[in-house]
Amino acid sequence: MNEYDSERVASILESDGMLRAASPQEAELVILNTCSVREKPQHKVESYVGKLRKNQLRAGLPHKIGIMGCVAQQEGDKFLKRFPYVDFVLGTDNLTALPRVLHETILGKRLSESAVQNGEAFHIPPFERKNAVSAYITIMKGCDNFCSYCIVPYVRGREMSRPQSEILDEVKRAINTGTKEIILLGQNVNSYGKGLSEDSCFAGLLGAVAETDGVRRVRFITSHPKDFSMDIAETMARYPNICPCIHMPLQSGSDTILKKMNRGYTWNEYRDKIMTAKETVPDLLFSSDFILGFPGETEADFECTMNAVREIEYEMIFAFNYSVRPGTKAELFEDNVPSDVKTARLKALIEEQERIIAKRYTGMVGGKINVLVEGAGKHGEKVYTGRTKHNRVMNFTSDAPPETGAIVNVTLTEAKRNSLFGKIDNLYFANAILPGARITCQKQS
Repeated sequence: MNEYDSERVASILESDGMLRAASPQEAELVILNTCSVREKPQHKVESYVGKLRKNQLRAGLPHKIGIMGCVAQQEGDKFLKRFPYVDFVLGTDNLTALPRVLHETILGKRLSESAVQNGEAFHIPPFERKNAVSAYITIMKGCDNFCSYCIVPYVRGREMSRPQSEILDEVKRAINTGTKEIILLGQNVNSYGKGLSEDSCFAGLLGAVAETDGVRRVRFITSHPKDFSMDIAETMARYPNICPCIHMPLQSGSDTILKKMNRGYTWNEYRDKIMTAKETVPDLLFSSDFILGFPGETEADFECTMNAVREIEYEMIFAFNYSVRPGTKAELFEDNVPSDVKTARLKALIEEQERIIAKRYTGMVGGKINVLVEGAGKHGEKVYTGRTKHNRVMNFTSDAPPETGAIVNVTLTEAKRNSLFGKIDNLYFANAILPGARITCQKQS
């Protein structure tokens, strides 16, 4: 979502007559688009602001510094007080105010704007984006789930959906600039349509995007397990250009910890949805997020998480040590898992996941995998890179340069920790739509 918002900001500034600088050192304006979902990214922001100030003093440049995104929404005026050389702070709903705010800072003002947009729907004005094989498109914002550890509802607001017609118009504009893959974004895409006057749901939107001319692949993130419904899996099975991968964060395999996290489901409920979806969608794989060392997590709780990873056999996991987020319910919990225990559990989980992936891809060596070509690779001449339908990076050799955006068959020759290697086989593309009625959306409350 931050990448998408940064694209919007770049477009707004270029429309206002600005040019992109080659580096922060050469820029007259530097904006940091920030994340506060964990403690570490927030610390990085504060550290980087200090580096920018040193660059200012060293070079004698009068450049402006702005902060936007979740840290800006969370800290607001406090950020201006702590960092007197920061010129403006813009919250997550205030991007369109950027030209006005920037012009006022040029006149010497320091501003903080973080008003949250509320209502039944939200809109994103059309903007120019760079030509790219893949394009992110936000379909909704905010979250209503209030997990006890999570800052998102406080910095991104409550759930609001964009009208489907507006989303499809943006999809078509992206396709017209050469995009082949659409990635639909939301804190909880499964809740898409809630509050809209039109009868909309995520499964219906997903099918409409998949049917759009020129869309070769569709992905989406993120799915909250509590709200995942089988009509989404049925839609994925109907359209071959919807990638058979779902990011569905479990966070913990322990029911005790899930309850403390306020996740709204049990491990058995989560597992049943996963297994039913796998029966519906051929070749479906899942990715997940995990928090290690949540307050009160015992060795038994952690072993439940390890067993969950072994049973589901995720394609990818994103795992982090727990860190307190100010303003969340979990801030009141005693952070009683020692840091060395958190680190050891994180290491064990990652090593288990690596064993699962090594086993999977070692067994696939010699087989063919279809890959969306993204361009030249970084591993020598005649090496190119792309992504599999399960979102794995694939580096492959080819005597002739493949067309960027083409879907090619690659014979897998080697599997490493973070990427796959292969040799191009031949061009391949299928975008057939299986017969069957489109999803009929039920009106959501």
